[in-house]
This record gives sequence, C-alpha cells and structure tokens, in this order.
Amino acid sequence: MSPQALAWLARFRRYLLTERRLAARTDEGYARDLDALVRFCDAHGITGWEGLDGQHVRQFAAQSHARGLGPRSIQRRLSAVRTFFRFLVRERAAKSNPGEDIHAPKPARRLPGTLDPDQMARLLELPGDGMLVARDRAIMELLYSSGLRLAELVALDTADLKVNDRTVRVLGKGGKVRIVPVGRAAAQALAAWASARACVAGADTAALFVGRGGRRLGRRAVEARVAYWARRQGLAMSVYPHLFRHSFASHLLESSGDLRAVQELLGHADVSTTQIYTHLDFQHLARIYDATHPRARRKA
Repeated sequence: MSPQALAWLARFRRYLLTERRLAARTDEGYARDLDALVRFCDAHGITGWEGLDGQHVRQFAAQSHARGLGPRSIQRRLSAVRTFFRFLVRERAAKSNPGEDIHAPKPARRLPGTLDPDQMARLLELPGDGMLVARDRAIMELLYSSGLRLAELVALDTADLKVNDRTVRVLGKGGKVRIVPVGRAAAQALAAWASARACVAGADTAALFVGRGGRRLGRRAVEARVAYWARRQGLAMSVYPHLFRHSFASHLLESSGDLRAVQELLGHADVSTTQIYTHLDFQHLARIYDATHPRARRKA
C-alpha cells in the first residue's frame, strides 16, 4: 500500500478513539483486521483504497476462511472493512463502500454458559472477613446484581455509585451511559467494602475497586479472584466475570419474561442480542417438561 493509503489508516484510528470513543481493545481489534486487509492488498498489487472493489473484499473473506478463520472472526473483519470505508466515504477519500454487501458465513448459534441460582448463591457465600474478602464479595455481588461487563466494572468510580438510590452509573460500549439498579445484597456488600476501601485508597483515588496498593483494580486481577473463589467454593466448572452477566440476564428473564427490560439493563443496542437468553429460558422449561410431564418422563 502507498504511504498515503496507510496514512488514512492512522487517521481512522484517531477517529475511533476521539470521535467514536471506542475502548482500546476494540481499537486494537480494528487494527489487526485492517492490517490483514493491507497484507491482502499488497499481495494483490493494490496500492490505494480506491483500487479495492467488492470482488476483492469477497476474495479477502474467502481467503480468511481458507486459512482457518471462523465465521465470527470473518464477520468481525468485514465489519472493520465496512466501518473503515464509511469513514473514507465521509472524508471523500473513497466514492463507495466495497464491503457494504459482502457477508460472512453464518456462525453456529452458541448459547452462553450460566450458573443456576443455587450455584450462584453458593459462589456468593464468601467465608471470612478482611479487606480482600470484602472487596471480592462486593465485586461479585455487583456483577450479578447489575449485569455489568468486566470493563464496565473496573472503570467504575466511587461517584458512579448512588448508595441512597441503590443505583450505579455505567459507561457502556460506544460511550453510552446507563443507570442500573443495585440489589439489596450488593448494596450491603458495597457498604462493607466502602469501610475497608478507606484503609487502602487515598483521598484522591477515584476508582471504586482498588488493590492492596490503592490503585485501580485491573481486568486480569478480577478474573483471577473470581476463578479463585469458584475453586474455593467447590464449583466444578470454569467461572469467569462475564458468566455473572449471562446468569443475571437468564435469571431475570426467566422470572419476569420482560425481554425489553433485560435489554435496557444489559445496555444492548439491539434486542436481537438479548434474544439469545430466551433460548436459555426455553431450555429451562424443556428440562422441567421432560422431568415432570407424564408423557415425557422415562420409565424406570
């Protein structure tokens, strides 16, 4: 690719970070996918973005598939191409978007894992006292109470938590803010953590969750602590922070049946993203049916 074409990539990444306010990990994902596109263009003698057409993008997707990339990864690559060319069209550096009508193969629908209410209750009964236990209890109660993403949780400041209202202000994907309720058990755990936090965090520290050194807790630290407590509580399965979000959505939908409310609480832009939890709900009903219906039960 020509230096001028590569310069447009740098401008696009600045646009993602400043105007779109995407998370650093999302930006890195765009960078990887567009690097693959640059390599494809170099291999096919394409020096500028105006030389890339729909047939080339289709070949790019097919080549990615032939090299073992799964449907979801190809879908992500094509999304990066479309977003990049929308930017070029907006900036009048391209006349059309060659990725607009190119689609990846449909991935198999995978249902998210969840903990059932008994498993979740067992996990949240953390034994002992002390700063770390108080913090970890507050983290896990809040993850389950409010359905937060891990990135949303670690970005929380003390000012985001409204104790009297029992709500928390969350900055979600794409810079979208939502206010979600905090359950009674989570509110109690957060109050206990507030007392313990005062002993390790300085007055000028904004982060809600901090480590022993008083600095904001990172994603990896939260993942490690959740895995530690799952082992400690004897759960024979892989437990990770996003599992709390899946369990929150599944249990809430199972109890309320209100898909739109669950969508709002999760911060999903499209209700179709939330609909996957209706399949989990149906699985639950199917198990009850198989276990209890006279014509479904197996004979002993």
